[in-house]
Amino acid sequence: MTGLYVALGVLAAATVFGLVRRRRDGALRAGGKMDATVVGPADLDGAALGERATLLQFSTAFCAPCRATRRVLGEVAAMVDGVAHVELDAEHHLDLVRRLGVLRTPTVFVLDGTGRVVRRAAGQPRKADVIAALGTAIA
Repeated sequence: MTGLYVALGVLAAATVFGLVRRRRDGALRAGGKMDATVVGPADLDGAALGERATLLQFSTAFCAPCRATRRVLGEVAAMVDGVAHVELDAEHHLDLVRRLGVLRTPTVFVLDGTGRVVRRAAGQPRKADVIAALGTAIA
């Protein structure tokens, strides 16, 4: 009987973990301690920052959600004037990955016009959330 209770407890804990993870995955949150962090063109392999904002994406070669994130961010950047989309391979930018606290891919940062981190998301963000986050970066 004890084994049944243990199995039910593990199942309940795994379910709660999965629901919390699904809710947080891709959510664009304030940069927190990253708010003071500034990313410049030298960090981006010379890529220019957007005039109004930059969508910075960290990806890896075998990341399936990274491809969908690339498409979404590219569409948003094409739709909103002054917004650039820059994608970096996390494996080739380990110093920046460590500095920004990237733990998984895709990770997306919304930078304002000066390169300051305004929002971040771990996982694939929704298009509407990216557009809303740009409102805070551009304002």
